[in-house]
Amino acid sequence: MKQPRRAAGGAIFYSAARRPPPGRPAASAGHRSVRRAPALNPPASDLPPDTAAPLHRAEYARRMNRVLDHIDRHLDTPLDLAQLADVANFSRFHFHRVFAAWMGETLGDYARRRRLEYGAFLLCCRPADAVLDIALATGFGSGEAFARAFKQKFGCTPTAWRAGADARRLADIQERRLRRRGADSNPDQAERKPGQAPDGQSRDHDGSVFFSEPAMEVRLIDLPATRVAYLRKIGPYGPAIGEFWRGVVKPWMLSHGLDNAECFGVGHDDPAITAPARCRYDACVAVPDGFQAGGQALVTTLPGGRYAAAVFNAPPARIADAWMTLCREWLPGSGLQCDERPLFERFRPADQDPASGRFVCELCVPVRAL
Repeated sequence: MKQPRRAAGGAIFYSAARRPPPGRPAASAGHRSVRRAPALNPPASDLPPDTAAPLHRAEYARRMNRVLDHIDRHLDTPLDLAQLADVANFSRFHFHRVFAAWMGETLGDYARRRRLEYGAFLLCCRPADAVLDIALATGFGSGEAFARAFKQKFGCTPTAWRAGADARRLADIQERRLRRRGADSNPDQAERKPGQAPDGQSRDHDGSVFFSEPAMEVRLIDLPATRVAYLRKIGPYGPAIGEFWRGVVKPWMLSHGLDNAECFGVGHDDPAITAPARCRYDACVAVPDGFQAGGQALVTTLPGGRYAAAVFNAPPARIADAWMTLCREWLPGSGLQCDERPLFERFRPADQDPASGRFVCELCVPVRAL
């Protein structure tokens, strides 16, 4: 009788037409498990048994977040599997399987996705750069290879993506306004004079429609580099971010004597480019030199330098609109462009008003001359 096929690492695989040999029980969670499709942040049963304990899962999170940070810092160079395994302090033989189980996608797929998403971001924030420069900055060997991969993912060429930035911006603004008005409200149903633009829009001298946003007061500031400890959340932005701060970050701050420390919220991904389920958010807390992070927290440094900063003082549900106004309305007309440093929200816990539900922070965009 043929023995079942045994994969590297000890997992046993049976084909759909083959059953386990008589007398041998089917694999179970307590014995050997049949491989299942990986899931993002899988349940404890999908990881080695000892990671079911919260402290062990926290250690897995620390290690995998180190890998994600390393990949983002080296998108312009080839990634070495052995080096990434060493960064995570996992076996080089098993690392690619651990990564796929934790992230829900293979290491190669993740790196390719991040290169292309970063390329989409650079195409818009570096309008003067050639497509070849963007390709090289994201680890592609040629503009042609980048263009093929980009079209496969986004459905258009890099040049078309860059040219369509304004159209996407207007579509985003319109969609957000429709959501605010409610599903049953039609912003165009009121009577207007012929040729009059819909509410919240204006017509240029050539007849084209553009969206007008409330004026935003923006100032340029120079910030020092700040050492922070951070906890990471992967998933959709929105209400879940507030829940993450209240349920996970604030208790962690209290337990480490950091309840009055300056805080930063870093959203690494643009939901217009990255699938919401894969968007990364770091809740950062300023810490002194020599601070030792506990649990799944890691320590890093937010870079200093010149930032465009705007005060946000409104319900948290409006913060996405404020970011859009700053980045897609104010920035293109400022003579500045966003650089590679992260965008973030800066605030102190004492600035918040739980009674009114308003959120007060500074939206900070790293900038350099156009």
